[in-house]
Amino acid sequence: MRKKGKSDSKKIIIYIAFFLILIYLIYAVYLLVKQPTDKVTVENGTLYLQETNIGYVIRDELVVKGNNYKNGMEQIKNEGEKTAKGDSIYRYYSKNEEQLKKQISELDNKIQEAIKGQERMFPSDVKLLENQLDKQIEILNKITDISKLTEYKKQINDLITKKSKLSGETSAAGTYLKQLYDQRTNLEEQLNSGAEYINAPISGIVSYKVDGLEETLTPNNFSSISKDFLENLKLKTGQLIATNDECGKIIDNSKCYIATITNSEEAKNTSIDKKVQIRLSNNKVIDAKINYISQENEEDTLIILEINKQISELANYRKISFDLIWWSNTGLKVPNQAIVEENGLNYVVRNRAGYLNKILVKIESKNDKYSIVDNYDAEELKEMEALNSDINTMRKISIYDELILNPDLSKAE
Repeated sequence: MRKKGKSDSKKIIIYIAFFLILIYLIYAVYLLVKQPTDKVTVENGTLYLQETNIGYVIRDELVVKGNNYKNGMEQIKNEGEKTAKGDSIYRYYSKNEEQLKKQISELDNKIQEAIKGQERMFPSDVKLLENQLDKQIEILNKITDISKLTEYKKQINDLITKKSKLSGETSAAGTYLKQLYDQRTNLEEQLNSGAEYINAPISGIVSYKVDGLEETLTPNNFSSISKDFLENLKLKTGQLIATNDECGKIIDNSKCYIATITNSEEAKNTSIDKKVQIRLSNNKVIDAKINYISQENEEDTLIILEINKQISELANYRKISFDLIWWSNTGLKVPNQAIVEENGLNYVVRNRAGYLNKILVKIESKNDKYSIVDNYDAEELKEMEALNSDINTMRKISIYDELILNPDLSKAE
């Protein structure tokens, strides 16, 4: 019984010790979470003052549409491709296009067979013409541009004529080949006469993302845009504009605009032509400037930003989410907890091997948590020494310095 009592006592002592250790560990973790450290190392960093907003994309764009839009269309210029004024950007199919293409394909096969089936051994120059003719016909089958079609047709016609003369215009092979090509030419004329080619009225970026807002969200009259106007469009953020199968448009590729409503103090105090930055959903940060401002009410400000990059990418959207970056600054980054103001000046306390030094710093920029700080230059320090001889101008803050959080200036030299 005595051994059993001692064993129980040992167990109780072990449990108590374990419980006390557990309480200590929990308390230590709590202190670490509450205040992870009372020191911090100075690092290079970048601060942003930014806000996340909803924006409406405004473009200078012109919809182009032909008469035969019910026939379906074939793109000549791809989505986002640049075009010059007058270039063919797409075409509408002719009514009997599929049937005509089938007949042309059948004739191409007959032409190839006629060339290969000739039993007569032609001189080397005739063989060379045949090879050239094969290549031109192969290329012709892949071409849709009417100007190039005409060019290749002429080249093929010239080759046929030369071959006929060399092999004998009155020969059965030459006559049959010429007849086949004449039939093909006639079918091509029917195909091209029934198709409608649409040319670019202006230069810019080709797009087939037509949503019907091209004449509504226009840069021609920003004063007509308001918070109610934008909300009444009932657009979904981030929704892709569908590809239109009846028409296309040309977008000004030099610039576009983003309209946004914000209630920030920065927006209320901003000005026309102020340079800012925006971060898009693809994480690209691009320069922008404020082109238009309208105070909607006491809280909301309408601002319209002008940008000249990522225009092709934005052609897919009409309403987006983006970050408006009012300013950014790179330099020595320190927590605001490490900075103390005294007599209108800002100080940090540096710890070097236990020695605490009070260092004067200049705040370049600041947000809710951090500041970018720098040292004063020589002229600024001279002026300060003249006003306050107690300022130590020899100490400078630098990267990797260890600073005290929530410092007591009275304990530093």
